[in-house]
Amino acid sequence: MPRSFFHLATLAFTLATASVVYAAETLHVYGPGGPLPAMKEAATAFGQAHGVQVDVVAGPTPQWLDQAKANADLIFSGSEVMMSDLITALPSIDTQTVQPLYLRPAAILVRPGNPSHITGIADLLKPGHRILVVNGAGQQGLWEDVVGRLGDIRSVGAFRANIAVGAANSGQARQTWISDPSIDAWLIWTIWQRANPTLADQVPVEPQFAIYRDTGVALTKQGEARPEARAFAAFLASPQGSAIFAKWGWLPAKRDRTRDRVPVKRLIDLIDVLHQTDRPSGAKS
Repeated sequence: MPRSFFHLATLAFTLATASVVYAAETLHVYGPGGPLPAMKEAATAFGQAHGVQVDVVAGPTPQWLDQAKANADLIFSGSEVMMSDLITALPSIDTQTVQPLYLRPAAILVRPGNPSHITGIADLLKPGHRILVVNGAGQQGLWEDVVGRLGDIRSVGAFRANIAVGAANSGQARQTWISDPSIDAWLIWTIWQRANPTLADQVPVEPQFAIYRDTGVALTKQGEARPEARAFAAFLASPQGSAIFAKWGWLPAKRDRTRDRVPVKRLIDLIDVLHQTDRPSGAKS
């Protein structure tokens, strides 16, 4: 299924699916913990609207990989490098259905009240800070990309000297942040402060150091054969899906209005596909 399907489906979704009720079989969705709050809310909204159970399992990939190999319909990622790793780990993913959805920027999380008075990356290059970073789970090389933006190797060395802990994933980093109060800065994505507002305040990364990575979705071959899985992927990219992700700190997609100029026949064909599962067995159109 080419990417153009998502643009067709997103456009048609609001018009076509308001009354569609799908079969009772559960949709199985897997991915990392970062996008989970938004993904779970989107799954609930879609499920309630269309009478389908959407089961979202998230966390470090090794925790759910075997299960996903058995029954995944849709996979979501926390970055493009993560999506590439998931494609390698899950041969059932149809690479033609990979769709980047929403970006989020890196940010600095600090202790509530910001007692170290951190104002940006430039402050973290000064001696005396204890910084927490993540070296996996879609954040491979993130701190290096941020600090290296100016092309100054001295900045890379200064920041590295202040790294106290390099966690394997964001969940592990969160536990470290809770258990070790000597850490005064945590370089991660903005969405983590949105999901954990009492654990940390957020300091924006200066524009010259800004790095963005995305969350994306892909259907497995099993999911591509299920109209409800295709419709859920379309919902995630729709205005309704965008509003949910924006609530959790993701940046809304910039719409290309030229993509909305869909031939009427193709739009009608897509609407017909989306309604097929709502027809009684043997019914004719």
